[in-house]
Amino acid sequence: MRHTPLARALVTGAALAALAALAGCSSQNHADEALGSKAALQPQQQKKQQPQVPKGLPGMPPVLDPADVYAADRPGRLSPVVRDFPSRVYVPNTGSNTVSVIDPKTYKVIETIPVGVQPQHVVPSWDLKTLWVNNDRGNSLTPIDPRTGRAGKPVDVHDPYNLYFTPNGRYAIVMASLDRQLVFRDAHTMKTVKAVPVSCYGVNHADFSTDGRYFIVSCEFSGELLKVDTEKMKVIGQQKLPFHGSMPQDVKISPDGKRFYIADMMANGMWVLNGDTFAKPDFLPTGKGCHGLYISRDSREMYISNRGEGSISIFDFTKNKLTKKWHLPHGGSPDMGGVSADGKVLWLSGRYNSEVYAIDTRTGTQLARIKVGGGPHGLAVYPQPGRYSLGHTGIFR
Repeated sequence: MRHTPLARALVTGAALAALAALAGCSSQNHADEALGSKAALQPQQQKKQQPQVPKGLPGMPPVLDPADVYAADRPGRLSPVVRDFPSRVYVPNTGSNTVSVIDPKTYKVIETIPVGVQPQHVVPSWDLKTLWVNNDRGNSLTPIDPRTGRAGKPVDVHDPYNLYFTPNGRYAIVMASLDRQLVFRDAHTMKTVKAVPVSCYGVNHADFSTDGRYFIVSCEFSGELLKVDTEKMKVIGQQKLPFHGSMPQDVKISPDGKRFYIADMMANGMWVLNGDTFAKPDFLPTGKGCHGLYISRDSREMYISNRGEGSISIFDFTKNKLTKKWHLPHGGSPDMGGVSADGKVLWLSGRYNSEVYAIDTRTGTQLARIKVGGGPHGLAVYPQPGRYSLGHTGIFR
C-alpha cells in the first residue's frame, strides 16, 4: 500500500506509541497518540484526515492504522522482545513426530527436535516469547524457547490441532478439531477457562476482525464457517458453504478489515466473506487444493498456496484480483508457512513431499527445496515483525 508523507508519519507515530503501550507506559494518552502527531495539523484538518479508530476488544493494544491491520508487520520491524532471537524456520513433521529447524541463511536443517505425536503447527505465543508445537494426537503442547531453540516440558492439552490467541492476550484458543470444541484457555498456563461445543466438524483455522471483537472459524470436515464473539466466547453465526464437498482451510482478513478470505482445498479457490454481515460469500478460483494464505510485508499482495498443483497464486489487494501464478519446478505440495522478516522469501512446507520450499517473493523463483521429516505442515518463520501474535503459524498485529 502506498502512503503519502503524512500517512507515513501517522503510521510511524502509531508504531512508537504502540510499543510504549506494550512496555507498560500506556493508558488513554497513548491510545490517542496511536493516531500520530497532531502538532502540524489545524483542527479542521484533524477532523478530515484522522482515521476513525474502532473501539477494540478490552485490553487489546490500540490499532495502529484502521486502514491496514498489518501496519505493524513492515519489513524488519521486530519487537524488542524478539530482536535478538536467531532467525530460524521451525517445521513440524506430522509423520515423524519431530520439528526440523532450518537456518534460512544456509537453507540447511541444523537440528531435529523430538516432540509429541502428530505435530500439526508451530505457533508463536501472544507475547512472542514462546513457540508452541501442537501435538494433535499426542494431546500436548511442546514449548520451544526461540532464543535458545530448546524444547521444554510438554503441557497436557487435549486435541490441539491448531492454536490462536485473543487480541488482548488473555486467552489461548485451542481448535479441538475432533472434539468439536473451541477451548478458551489461560494464555500462559493453558488451563481451561471455557470449552465451547460446536455443531460443525473439523474446526481448524481462524482470523480476527480489526477490533478483535469477533473471529471467523473454518470447519474443514463439514464445509462450514463460524462467527464467534471473542469476549462472550460464544458462537454467534454459522453457515454452510455453497459448494458440495467444501473443505475450508486457512482464514485471513484483508488489510482494510472489510473482507475475510477462506481457502477451500476442494472448491480450488477462496471464499470472500463480509465478516460484519456474515452474508453468503463470493468465490474466487485460484488453483487445485487452495490451502494457505499469507500477506506480503507491504500489505499489497496475498500469497495463496495451491497444494494440489504445486503453485502459488498472487492476489493484489489494490487491484482486487489475481495477478500472477508461480509454479514450483518439478511440482510439489505447498501447504502452510510464512514470510521472512524482510519480506523477501516465502517459506512453505511440502506436505506430501517431505520438503520445504523457499520462494523469492519478487520473482516467484524457487530459492531452495529442503528435505525434512514426513508430512511437514504448519511451519513457523521466526522471528517476524509485529507487536503481538494471534497464533497459527504467525498472524501478527
